[in-house]
Amino acid sequence: MAKKEDKISSPILDETQPHQINAPSFKGTGKKMKEPFVNKNGVVIGDSLYNSPNSPLNQWSDDIDPEIMAGDDWVHPTNDIGWNTPENRDLIEKNNNPNGAPFMHPTEDTSYGTD
Repeated sequence: MAKKEDKISSPILDETQPHQINAPSFKGTGKKMKEPFVNKNGVVIGDSLYNSPNSPLNQWSDDIDPEIMAGDDWVHPTNDIGWNTPENRDLIEKNNNPNGAPFMHPTEDTSYGTD
């Protein structure tokens, strides 16, 4: 787990994350890239490594309920695979997303297999 005083490293180049080839650029939209953060479970969110020691993904078993990884505490506001969907790319590229929330389907993982 990262300590509060530790700096979480994540490259931000020209208002985008370079590791996501299909990610939209936030340049000129007024939406600024956010740094990675540590959520209440001690998992680093938004560093693109997806390998925090406290992550349920590193301790997966039949007893783990995937629901524990649901909610805003598990989603990075600007470095999330959800931005790669056509609907969310359209929102940021047209800069017409007044409340800043990405499009999310309530019951389906619409980004599955898009990375």
